[in-house]
Amino acid sequence: MQKSHKPANIVGSQIPPLDAAVLAVSKVNSTPASCLQWGLCDEWNVFLFQISEAEWDDLLEEFEEKNFLNARRWKPGQDPYKLYAFNQRESERISSNRVLRDTRHYRCTTLHYDPDLPSTSIVITFHNEARSTLLRTIRSVLNRTPVHLIHEIILVDDYSEDANDCLLLTKLPKVKCLRNDRREGLIRSRVRGADAAKAGVLTFLDSHCEVNKDWLPPLLQRIKEDPTCVVSPVIDIINMDTFAYVAASSDLRGGFDWSLHFKWEQLSAEQKARRADPTEPIKTPIIAGGLFVIDKSWFNHLGKYDTAMDIWGGENFEISFRVWMCGGSLEIIPCSRVGHVFRKKHPYIFPEGNANTYIKNTRRTAEVWMDEFRLFYYSARPAARGKSYGEEELRKILKCKSFKWYLDNASLFLCPDCSVSAWRLSPDCSVSAWHWLQKPPCSSI
Repeated sequence: MQKSHKPANIVGSQIPPLDAAVLAVSKVNSTPASCLQWGLCDEWNVFLFQISEAEWDDLLEEFEEKNFLNARRWKPGQDPYKLYAFNQRESERISSNRVLRDTRHYRCTTLHYDPDLPSTSIVITFHNEARSTLLRTIRSVLNRTPVHLIHEIILVDDYSEDANDCLLLTKLPKVKCLRNDRREGLIRSRVRGADAAKAGVLTFLDSHCEVNKDWLPPLLQRIKEDPTCVVSPVIDIINMDTFAYVAASSDLRGGFDWSLHFKWEQLSAEQKARRADPTEPIKTPIIAGGLFVIDKSWFNHLGKYDTAMDIWGGENFEISFRVWMCGGSLEIIPCSRVGHVFRKKHPYIFPEGNANTYIKNTRRTAEVWMDEFRLFYYSARPAARGKSYGEEELRKILKCKSFKWYLDNASLFLCPDCSVSAWRLSPDCSVSAWHWLQKPPCSSI
């Protein structure tokens, strides 16, 4: 077996000291302490499958949480919203190991899943994330996931100001740290984490989440049944002011308007009636993008993410169109629940500006995937005209279907029989196609 090594962009002086518990475990199991510290050795993964639940809990308890949090704690007199655009003071008041109410439908507790589900590599990317929310994300995964289903947790630090935000967390079981040597953004950081992942299934999470009870088995079950299916949990709400955990409706699916802004759409009465069982997956035209699970081979086959997109924004449309049009499908799994802190603004800087970056990314999506329907995108976003957008070669190689097919099959109640030249409006749309171009009445999918 090839000897493991630390990532090339991490120098020895940055390595935090090993705590006594990790050193003790190393001696007992004849595993190199460096492997336990960095989580980069195959032997460490084997070891973690063998320890008892009590020993697992001991490892979690030995993490020096107080020291980790105190180094970047909110100080009285400071604006608690300034750094992270949520209430840092309240986040730090709450335990990293808090108990959450089970927000699933009661029928979810009666379901059984295959005992041989595949394990997954969990990829979490972040840039200058609050330590309290980042730690709570990881602790929730470790506490509410069967040990054998976690192959690894890969943190990709997108050039945060303090490298220890990531490095110190490698003391936790299964956690590995990759640090970018410059700002890359969400898309390229996720691709880096996916490339490093060793499991056959990828799970992408944002860095300010809390997974709920039995969140992972329902997602992995669908991947096992259909590797071309990309699945997302129901996303519960973590209040940005109080950090209260609030259940979201399970009768929602993703939608968007023609300016390519994501929105949640309530299922129609007809769609609800067709769902005989509230635990059944919900087909969705679009996923929110922050939280989803995908077979790694399928992810690679699709060409991963569009790495020419910058920082954040639009990537969920691009990956959603790509999945549907190139042979896959998107589903929301009602029996999987993950909470997410929703903020009103971004706390970090976009080098080219928030609006310019979003327009650049969404124009790439419109030009590559939306065919003649990009006309409606430009009508909604005139400022997007003239922005560079890149190539369309991948779509040709994959022999993907048209955007017309997507509208007809993945977004059934937008406007049936969609055509730019002869638009047939759905029953609730009574204006002409020309007026629709100026102000689309059927603007959400």
